[in-house]
Amino acid sequence: MTGRAAGTAALAFAGLLFGSTFLVMQRAVEQAEPTPFLGARFLIATVVLAPFAWRRPGRWAREEVTLGVGAGGFLAAAYLLQTFGLRSTPSATSAFITYLLVVFVPVMVAVLDRRLPERRIVVGVLVAVAGLYLLSGGGGAGPGWGEVLTVGCAVGFAAHLVAVGRGADRLDPVRFTFVQVLTVGVLCAVPGFGLGGYGFPLAAWGAAAFTGVFATAVAFFAMVAGQRVVPSSRAALILLIEPVSAGILGVATGEDLGWRGLGGAALILAAIALVEIVPLLTGAVVDDPAVEPTVHG
Repeated sequence: MTGRAAGTAALAFAGLLFGSTFLVMQRAVEQAEPTPFLGARFLIATVVLAPFAWRRPGRWAREEVTLGVGAGGFLAAAYLLQTFGLRSTPSATSAFITYLLVVFVPVMVAVLDRRLPERRIVVGVLVAVAGLYLLSGGGGAGPGWGEVLTVGCAVGFAAHLVAVGRGADRLDPVRFTFVQVLTVGVLCAVPGFGLGGYGFPLAAWGAAAFTGVFATAVAFFAMVAGQRVVPSSRAALILLIEPVSAGILGVATGEDLGWRGLGGAALILAAIALVEIVPLLTGAVVDDPAVEPTVHG
């Protein structure tokens, strides 16, 4: 297998792992409070990543810690919003809404760079909003609290990716990832003692172990490995397997999106395609690390 093929396979594997977390976490937070559950998940991931981070060559850079903590703060907010939202939102719906981050990232970059977003991005946002309207039961009572929280989660993930993109090219990816994961773990684990505690059932601990080891530590490693040989524009397309796999898993286990939901999911994927695929086909893609949409489950 060539380096590019191996990188593609690693990214696809990461996307499948990220996609699997929606259903697993939705069931887990029926038995455990979201904050301590996330604390357990990310501290388990921290333990897995620690030996690899400390064995990396070279010294720790101050920015790996400072930017890592800042990016980890955005990541913690995003995961908390997503997990609380999963309590009242089907896992497939959550996955598609979460991946609106692909649309939000270039908007944020345009704002930070003080330039107007491209026309395709504006159209993509409008299409995504229409998809969200249908996915959340358009025509009825409108988006529920779970969908609103999940949109907030997508904004948080987008802010995290923009923050990471501003320093990723200068920092060791493993140590940088370790600091972010540790930050999320601490920010959730400490208040978790007063927000439900850690006496949740064995099944919830199993979910924390699965998502901590596979959907956090292993998935992040696979993603980093893949992006060493696959350009960010193509990596984003490969990682679209995340909401698709989450949607398939949700439907396979009994969730029913209905025709409106399926139409909304299709519109959100169309918006993502407009933002990500059109530039690739027209040759207008620039591999800017600040606009890499790379994590989300």
